[in-house]
Amino acid sequence: MGLKDAEKQVDRAFTRDSYTGQSFENAFGGATSFLRLKYTKELNNVDLAITGIPFDQAVTNRPGSRFGPRAIREASTLQPFDPIYGWEDFDPMSEISMVDYGDIAYDYAKVSEFPQILEDHISTILGKCSGCISLGGDHFISYPILKAYRKKYGKPLALLQFDAHSDTWPDDDMHRIDHGTMFYKAVKQGLIDPKKSVQVGIRTYNSDTLGVNIIDAREVFEIGPGKTAEKIKSILGDTPTYLTFDIDCLDPAYAPGTGTPVWGGLSSIQASIILRDLAGINMVGGDVVEVAPQYDLSGATAIAGAHAVHELIGIWGWNKKR
Repeated sequence: MGLKDAEKQVDRAFTRDSYTGQSFENAFGGATSFLRLKYTKELNNVDLAITGIPFDQAVTNRPGSRFGPRAIREASTLQPFDPIYGWEDFDPMSEISMVDYGDIAYDYAKVSEFPQILEDHISTILGKCSGCISLGGDHFISYPILKAYRKKYGKPLALLQFDAHSDTWPDDDMHRIDHGTMFYKAVKQGLIDPKKSVQVGIRTYNSDTLGVNIIDAREVFEIGPGKTAEKIKSILGDTPTYLTFDIDCLDPAYAPGTGTPVWGGLSSIQASIILRDLAGINMVGGDVVEVAPQYDLSGATAIAGAHAVHELIGIWGWNKKR
């Protein structure tokens, strides 16, 4: 069936007439929307929108994650042929109405205007469909996105953060745009509830984590990914949760294409098991950030990013389709 369909499917990003179902066009050709989803700004009858945020002007080290959305989309062309592995009888592509909403538009020379533009971009999406998963971009993008979600839900969210860094270093200057301090501001502004939030894979020093629960990389290694997922779920409960996956939570051996790599991180198998076992949490949105493809000629980092996004789609849709 797949081979026969491949003979007649091409540029599904533009030509497909459905928001659900697998795509069988050749992985090496065609327009590269995420998972070959339809590119559209039309969100009627859409459950979930994927959008790209090609912004990397908040980095402290190597830039380049502005190219992350494009690389993640290209890497995802390996994945739309079959149901996502390991989700039992749940197939997000067939059961969730999804589109690729394309990238945010902004003036790169007016950096100070970007946070509000991004907040408005996400609010527009959330005003028309149930959720959004963003392709970054550096990690600062989570902050304006959280503002949009805070408005939608009217209360602080739980933050589930996979990362090498806590990103809660002190910063009381509301005009600074920094990918290492935005969750400090998110806690201080009541966007997230630190008691219900979890940071996974941390392996850099921060003297004050603002009460956020930490499961560092060593603990993940020592208790294992299954127990890690259980601990995360016990903290989150049924709180509406925003899941942000910084690709540098993975060890540089698995994801070298990132701006601030740190040794001693999670392996791909550890991350995949944790994400799979998070099925059932009340995930309302998420992002995958800090993929900087030019530092990884193998493409492995973008492949990991694409898989992570696919898993986030599974987590987001699990409760809604059951």
